[in-house]
Amino acid sequence: MESLQVTPSSGNVFTDLGFGPGEAAVMALRADLMGRLRLLVQTEGWTQAQAAERFGIAQSRVSDLLRGKWDKFSLDMLITLAARAGRKVELAMD
Repeated sequence: MESLQVTPSSGNVFTDLGFGPGEAAVMALRADLMGRLRLLVQTEGWTQAQAAERFGIAQSRVSDLLRGKWDKFSLDMLITLAARAGRKVELAMD
């Protein structure tokens, strides 16, 4: 049987995958915000058309958001979408 080596996480999966600290931080923020926006759409029970109207984007972009196509959304755009949905986005530094 093969021996498995377990490496503890750094706390940021993107750092663990080898991205530099700055890029990993932005990617983690994008992933977190995208997940929160998807959850918002689900918990509010919005259709894609309703979410598109609320976010001020095309329905096809909402589809990209809900399918987790994170590479199609900048951090700026995700913050804009959250603000358009009436949410406040804050950044805290540890």
